[in-house]
Amino acid sequence: MSRLLSLAVFLALVVLAAWLGAQFPSGEYYALLNKPAWAPPAWLFAPVWALLYALMALAMWKAWESGKQARTGALAWWLIQLAFNAAWTWMFFGLTRIGWAMAELGILIGLVILCIRAFALVSKPAAWLMLPYLLWLVFALALNFSLWSLNGGGISI
Repeated sequence: MSRLLSLAVFLALVVLAAWLGAQFPSGEYYALLNKPAWAPPAWLFAPVWALLYALMALAMWKAWESGKQARTGALAWWLIQLAFNAAWTWMFFGLTRIGWAMAELGILIGLVILCIRAFALVSKPAAWLMLPYLLWLVFALALNFSLWSLNGGGISI
């Protein structure tokens, strides 16, 4: 696979994940939730996610371009975490299950850590490119927990 074609494939995969997430817009549901004072404004999420998706694609591309045999394992972890990334939006906004989404986000963080570990075996820069995403997910988990707590908690939300 040519260098540019592989980059295009990884960019297309993150665009697909973003598109799947966009099928469940925040809309009125998020606007009506009780939020902590430190919650970012709703308009900030789209540009942050655009940057993070671009970094994820670039990280996978750098790992792939390493040519090392372990890159297939890195690709597997990357694809799994990308699927979980898209699933969070469905749980939070589609099903409106804040608690389920929070649990899924905890799993996603673990998957991203495993992905970063796999990337580090083939490309240190690829691993570093995933760090902003991991930090954002940790922040998102804190926000998700706060939203869950402020809006009744429990397993049904």
